[in-house]
Amino acid sequence: MSIQSPAKCEIRSVIRYLVWKGKTPVEVYNEVKTAYGDKGMNRTSVFKWCREFKNGRTSVHDDQRSGRPSILTDDIVEKIENALRDDRRLTVDELSAMFPQISRSLLHETITETLGYRKLSARWVPKQLTDQHKLNQVEAGQEFLRRYKLHGDEFLRSIVTGDETWKSAAEAHRILVQTYGDNALSDTTCRDWFRRFKNNDFELEDKERCGAPKKFEDKELEQLLDEDPSQTLSELGKILQVDESTVSKRLKGLGMIQKQGHWVPRALKEKRPLYAQRHDKVILLHDNARPHVAKPVKTYLETLKWEVLPHPPYSPDIAPSDFHLFRSMAHSLADRRFHSYEEAQKWIDSWIASKDMSFFRRGIHVLPERWEKVVSSDGQYFK
Repeated sequence: MSIQSPAKCEIRSVIRYLVWKGKTPVEVYNEVKTAYGDKGMNRTSVFKWCREFKNGRTSVHDDQRSGRPSILTDDIVEKIENALRDDRRLTVDELSAMFPQISRSLLHETITETLGYRKLSARWVPKQLTDQHKLNQVEAGQEFLRRYKLHGDEFLRSIVTGDETWKSAAEAHRILVQTYGDNALSDTTCRDWFRRFKNNDFELEDKERCGAPKKFEDKELEQLLDEDPSQTLSELGKILQVDESTVSKRLKGLGMIQKQGHWVPRALKEKRPLYAQRHDKVILLHDNARPHVAKPVKTYLETLKWEVLPHPPYSPDIAPSDFHLFRSMAHSLADRRFHSYEEAQKWIDSWIASKDMSFFRRGIHVLPERWEKVVSSDGQYFK
């Protein structure tokens, strides 16, 4: 299998090394073709770079054109790093679409050399952790192990974990072009819809409302909550075709309150103390991505009185969503394309339903083993 989507500077670095080893241009070309396939570099270009390196050239990047200032400014480098921090699963192709003014090879060099990132568990992380990063990892691992030895599996049963994985607007547009060709939505339109969906607005059409407000019976609302008590005011309002304030008032009238994301009767805690005891003891394990550490999220978690486990930066090794759930899902998603949100949601629901509880439990119950590895590796990355 050949290496997919290589950066130009990567191939040139290989050519430079092979020339240094004394390989002939023909041998170099054969090596490059074996490693990168037909999309790597053509014969003429390989021979040209062999000649350049043999004549003493050391740089693997294109020469700066005269009269043109460098387009890679500190501001752009900062924007690239911010994009990676916002979504560490971005690919070079997706970043290239976000920064079209930069060549793909220069973008790859900026990520790997200037910013010092590499891929681990499909995320961009620093190539070398600082001593402080490693210390944070070890201290967190030791604390987790201490609590596990003290409370055993009860500690693991209290852990709830979660994360999200995104497909970027650039990738969505590329898939649309592959599927629909000239009839695909424009890149701008695609990004507009992408923002809308990311804001949890999944309406595909703008529906005009007219006439008197729709009325509904209490039993309709109760039936919806019986089917799924985790539905939001917005979701309930859309189903019942009323605004959120109307739903909120009716829920209060029914004596319903929201507890840990679920609508439950206000008197439930008094009627079922064991239920309350079990559900009040929630320990949340999620990474330190910006959406997770935002002030509104922290404030909301405080109102729930959930304990949040510390998660050191750059630690996909101990995030169950990364090393267990998404890795398995990505394998099943390989080369699969969806033509609508409903189709994607149906597939994901089906995939989750196909897994028994032992699959999800395993992602949590291997944590002690991974914490041990964190400590024994002195906080370094591990597979």
